Amino acid sequence: MKKYVLQTMNAVRKYIDEEMKNAPSEKTFEVLTEFEKKIEYFQHERLIHLLVTLAFATWLLFEIYCLFVLPAEFLIAGILLVLIFFGLTIGYVMHYYFLENSVQKMYHMRDEIRAFINKDKVI
Repeated sequence: MKKYVLQTMNAVRKYIDEEMKNAPSEKTFEVLTEFEKKIEYFQHERLIHLLVTLAFATWLLFEIYCLFVLPAEFLIAGILLVLIFFGLTIGYVMHYYFLENSVQKMYHMRDEIRAFINKDKVI
């Protein structure tokens, strides 16, 4: 997913920087429409990863709680589960952070395209 997000952002950035000024308006509308669809997909992906991240964080907190209430013979298994959930939570937080920042950058890129389209319109 990370590779796909970066490819999309790089392609649109290249279009904005190199092609948009000389491209026909139909091409710009086409790029904008496709880009807005992809932003919707990435927003959905971001929501799903937020929910998964919250689930793993909740399980991590539950496992930490269990360390204090379970008998001593389960301590090693409890610590192992805490470490596993901690690692997974950190990984999901990092991925969610990437998705969140990427989608916000895409909003700015979309605004650049819209501003370019609207500069020729007379109100």
